[in-house]
Order: sequence, then structure tokens, then C-alpha cells
Amino acid sequence: MQDLSNLPIGVFDSGVGGLTVLKAVRERLPGESLIYLGDTARLPYGTKSAQTVAAYALEATRALVSYGIKALLVADNTSSAHALDALRAEYPGLPVIGVVEPGAAAAAAASARGRIVVVATESTVQAGTYPRAILHSRPGAQVTAQPCPLFVSMVEEGLVDGPIAEQIVRHYLDPLFSGPDAGDCLLLGCTHFPALAPLFQRLLGPEVAVVDSASTTAMVLEDLLSLRRLRNHSAIPGDIRYLVTDAPERFVRVARVFVPWIIAAPQVETIDLG
Repeated sequence: MQDLSNLPIGVFDSGVGGLTVLKAVRERLPGESLIYLGDTARLPYGTKSAQTVAAYALEATRALVSYGIKALLVADNTSSAHALDALRAEYPGLPVIGVVEPGAAAAAAASARGRIVVVATESTVQAGTYPRAILHSRPGAQVTAQPCPLFVSMVEEGLVDGPIAEQIVRHYLDPLFSGPDAGDCLLLGCTHFPALAPLFQRLLGPEVAVVDSASTTAMVLEDLLSLRRLRNHSAIPGDIRYLVTDAPERFVRVARVFVPWIIAAPQVETIDLG
């Protein structure tokens, strides 16, 4: 049998935010080679219909499969909410993991009283995937899903702290974390939002658990690779390849918010999904 363990893992996002998931995978599985694809020409996915998101995700997956990947990690929350079934049907032999179920399980475990607030894009909230996944892990939980469209723009402009950022965060979260039914857990249902996690935690206080699905998703990926004997145990760090569909210079600039290493412009390849 062919040894597939040396093949790369494909990581797909609508833009730059999925780099938070890439970072978590890199930290947990340093020997794995990774190919990151950001569909920067068509972002944001969070305002588009479920049918459009599924079509875009299929096109991105076809591109990654053409590079010979051994697994696909859908780092985009909107695509995870709308496209996983279609991707698994199209590629039944390819392990496909999204970020919704791992994040939901982590929030269900972290919540002290089962009062969980999910912040996400409008499309992810409309899909209802997070509440269903949370209730599957923790029946009886009280789940509130709140669309926070301004958070994405804030992060991409580097506005992750300060008076303006604090005012916008309070606008969305104060009503959900006050009163007798106040939430006790905040689940970040968009890969941009971890950049705001320190601000969320400071404003909400230590009694509120702030859950980012990236690290939990990396754990699920590790377990799946081990189960299927696809894990690369090399002591040498794997390669990371970056693909975008538009604006590589902007990708490089915004990436600094999400990963601690420098991505140089020559490292980023522009491809066409059409």
C-alpha cells in the first residue's frame, strides 16, 4: 500500500481568518506539510447564500485535491456550516473536517451553566449549525447565536483593542452577558474572532469562558490522522504553501494579525478557481 503520510493537508478558508486554524495545526502537528488556500477574490462568504458557499467550497476543494492532499480542513465557519456534506459526498475517500463540531463540543464542555453565546457571521448564524451541534453535545443548553458583522472588518484593519473596538464589542455583547440569563461561555464562531479574544476576555471577566475552535479542531485532526495512519511524525517541520485567489499583498499584510511568523509576498501564489 502507498504511504500517504508524507502528503500535505489542505486547509481552506474564504480569506485570511483561517490562518488561526493553520497556526493551531502547525503548533500541534509540526511535522505536517500544509497547503493553505484563501479565496480572497470572493470573500466574505458570511453574507452569501448557502448554495453559493457550497459551490465556492467545492471549487476550492477541487483545487486543493489537485495538489495531492491527504486530508481537508475547512477552516471557514460558513463553509463548515453549509458545505461539509457536499464535500464529503464529492470526495468520499478524503477525510474532511470542519470547525463547527469541534468548537461546539469545546463550548459545551467549557460552559459552567450551559448558557452559551455564539458570535459568528450572519450566514453562519442563519444556518443554525452551531446551536444544533452544541445541543448534540450538551442537551438542554441555552444557546444564543449573535451575528457580529463588524468584527471581521475590525480585525482585518488591525482594530483589536482600544476605545473604538471596545465600544463595538460592548454593543454586541453587553445585552447577552448581563441580567439573570447572562451567558457564561462565548464561542467564537468565526476564524477572525480569536484576534479579539483578549479584548473579549477583559470585558467579560474571568467568569466567562471564551472558546476558540482552532485548537480543538487541531486535536480532532490529529486523532483522525492517527486513526487512519496518515500522521507524519517527522522531526523536521513540514512545508507551508500559501495560495490565494486575489490580492496577495493584502493577504500578507492582514496575515500579521493571525500568525506570529512573517509571510513574505513571494511565498504567496495566486490561482484561479474559475
